Amino acid sequence: MATGSAKARGRVHAQRAANSTAVSAAARAGFVARGVIYVLIGVLSLRIALSDGGGKQADRGGAIAEIAGKPFGTVLLWLLGIALAGMALWRLSEAAFGQAGPDGKKAGKRAMAAGRFIFYGFVSYSVLSYAAGDKGSGSGSSDKNSQDVTAIALDWPGGQWIVAVAGIAVAAAGVWIAVRAIRHKFRKHLKMFEMSEKTRKVIDFLGMSGGAARGIVFAVAGVFAVAAAVQHKPGKAKGMDDTLRSFTETPAGPWLLVLIAVGLAAFGVFSWANARWRKV
Repeated sequence: MATGSAKARGRVHAQRAANSTAVSAAARAGFVARGVIYVLIGVLSLRIALSDGGGKQADRGGAIAEIAGKPFGTVLLWLLGIALAGMALWRLSEAAFGQAGPDGKKAGKRAMAAGRFIFYGFVSYSVLSYAAGDKGSGSGSSDKNSQDVTAIALDWPGGQWIVAVAGIAVAAAGVWIAVRAIRHKFRKHLKMFEMSEKTRKVIDFLGMSGGAARGIVFAVAGVFAVAAAVQHKPGKAKGMDDTLRSFTETPAGPWLLVLIAVGLAAFGVFSWANARWRKV
């Protein structure tokens, strides 16, 4: 009886901690950090569209390298990594106790939060490792990483099926992200009632255009993964950088990448808006 009571009290304390001001602040700091990365990826993509990009990568690694090259870059990377750890902590609390909202405790929502916890935990670790001096961490090419992982998976028994299913899942996730953005599903997570009418219109535009651009990039990357599986060629798999560069090879030329780049930057600004108005 006493043991059960102690466990119940421990769970109540843990839930209170998850709903604390500190966890809320950590989540908001994480949104700021995510926004910084996406704005930089958008800027790097725009450079590629309008020139050759100066040999820089339009992905998370490129964004980290861009920050590192600025005055006080190492300090900024430490702050960025810590903020992303705050995002991971918030997602862990959602996985454990559920998200804000009436359906936040559903198993699917909590599973998605757990996946996001793992993702942001990894991103935070890579940024902090880079800030600590491990230059091979965080700034590696997303294209090479994607190809290396694909090559390993293709060598497994049933590897082609595994890569194909993973690619389909990524593509489907991209379509899901884009459709939800176009349908303004993000509104239910924001304190829209605290915004002026003009602000709501701006947030709607940023959330729709930013989410759609992000979803398109994911969907196209998934298609490339499926192609790598079907042709059994790891080189067909593409990370974010090569996926973005592929938009310049369409009939629209570099202008499609310009639109995607602006959209990714818009998603970064939308993330900053989340830092202010997100329900956490």
